[in-house]
Amino acid sequence: MGLGGISIWQLLIILAIVVMLFGTSRLKNIGSDLGSAIKGFKNSVSDKDAEDDPTSQRREAADTESKDSTPS
Repeated sequence: MGLGGISIWQLLIILAIVVMLFGTSRLKNIGSDLGSAIKGFKNSVSDKDAEDDPTSQRREAADTESKDSTPS
């Protein structure tokens, strides 16, 4: 018995059927799209956390003020 009554052989058969249906190149594209979507989600969550953090807002304001006061 494997995962929930599914043996390793059944999983391999399912994997072989999926590869035959979609092909390896299409599965690679799906995997890379999924990876980039997850990376984008993580970046947006971390950006939102940085916006909610009052100390980071103070640092950004100080950085902006110092750039504005510096002569070009």
